[in-house]
This record gives sequence, structure tokens and C-alpha cells, in this order.
Amino acid sequence: MSAGSLITDSHAHVYDESFDGDRDAAIERAREAGVGRMLLVGTNVTTSRRCFELAARHADVFPTAGIHPHDAETATDADREEIERLCRRAECVAVGETGLDWFKQFSPREAQLANFRWHLRLARELHKPVIVHCRDAREDTLALLAEFPGVRGVMHCYSYGADELDGFLALGMYISFSGVVTYPKNEFNRAAAKRVPADRLLVETDCPYLAPQSRRGRRNEPALCREVLAKVAEVRGESLETLARVTSDNASALFGLPR
Repeated sequence: MSAGSLITDSHAHVYDESFDGDRDAAIERAREAGVGRMLLVGTNVTTSRRCFELAARHADVFPTAGIHPHDAETATDADREEIERLCRRAECVAVGETGLDWFKQFSPREAQLANFRWHLRLARELHKPVIVHCRDAREDTLALLAEFPGVRGVMHCYSYGADELDGFLALGMYISFSGVVTYPKNEFNRAAAKRVPADRLLVETDCPYLAPQSRRGRRNEPALCREVLAKVAEVRGESLETLARVTSDNASALFGLPR
């Protein structure tokens, strides 16, 4: 794979404790697999700080800061002040992970809605993209995004089908596919991967979660973004190298990454 077609993992959590024994080795394995850039995505104050610490040590790692919907109820004003401070740093490439999760509802709906709105306001003020988690909450997510026209971002780990794409695309969102696109029974998600316009397409691992089919049920890691990309390339009838270049160019455009 040429240098011009590196793979970008647009959503990873390598700070997770499951990487405590081999974190640097996992980052190196990613590079060896052609995954030359990764976004480390914060979910609370502690993990967001860790994103910045790791990015300071690795030139190909880019940090974000946010409060996950699961943590919406317990987040304090002090937490939001710290997330805002981190988001204002020049090296921060996106606001989030934020969004709505009506499946697990570890935080009440009203707390999640308020948390999501707060992130969207911050993203609008800072002119930075937002990373959106959406599980069983499509209509409410669309409604909140529509309240903030002009805010761009990514539907991280897109898990819906082709029929649900239009609303997100109309709002200017990018669509990112994870290891779930490789699962044998996930034809509807592959149909979506085939239909997303080329200039809105991203890939990710969401590691340590959602390992692709070859490692399903085990810890995921950024190197496996190559398998996600290969499956998306297959369903779109494109070469892996071409799609690596396309999705990395998209990541550069959305997150302001160096090309």
C-alpha cells in the first residue's frame, strides 16, 4: 500500500485498560497493517485526558474530548468545563463522543438530550466536527442535529441500513462503518456501506469493541481497521488501496488532519 493510501481509523479507544499490557505494540501493529492514522475518542474527562497524553507521544494519533451518553447523568459542571478546555486546544480534532443511546439508557433520556445539545453548541462555537453515538435513537438524533444547522460530524459506528441514510446525509454528516459491517447476517449494514457517497465515507474500529468477524468476541485493535476497509471495498466493488485513499482524504477533510 502506497504512502498516499494509508488507512485512517476514525474512532479508537486505545487508552482502554485492555491495552495496558501492549498499548504501544498495538499502535505499532496498526502501522504495520497500513493504519497510519487514528483518532482517539474521549468519553469522559479521564479518557479524554488520556487521548491527549497519547497523542503527545505519537504523531499519527489525534485526540478528541467528550462525554458519552452513558455518562451524561453523572457529568458535573466541572467535567463540562474541562471537556470544553480540552476541545479548545488546537490539537483537538473533534468534539465528542456524544449522542443518544435509547438501547441501554445508562443515563435518563433528558440527561442525554441535554448532554448532546451542550456538545453541539460547543462544536458550533469552535467550528469543529462532532462525533455522534446513536443507538435506537435515530429520530431524536436527527431532530437535535437539525437544531444546529451547519455543524458537521460523523455518525460513528453506523449500524442502520441504507434506508436510514438520507436524513443523516442531508444534514451533512459523514458515515463511519465498523467491524459490524463484516458480520455474516449484517446485509442491511453492507447495503448502507455500498450506498454512502464516496465523499462521506469513513471507517473505524471502535476498539477494543466490535472486532471484525475474524476476531469476533475478542479484543479489537486499530490494525483490524484494515479488515473493515476490505469488506467495505468489497461491497462497493473498489480496491482496498483506492478506498483507503478515499476514506483517509475524507478524514482529513472532516477533522482537519494533515494530508
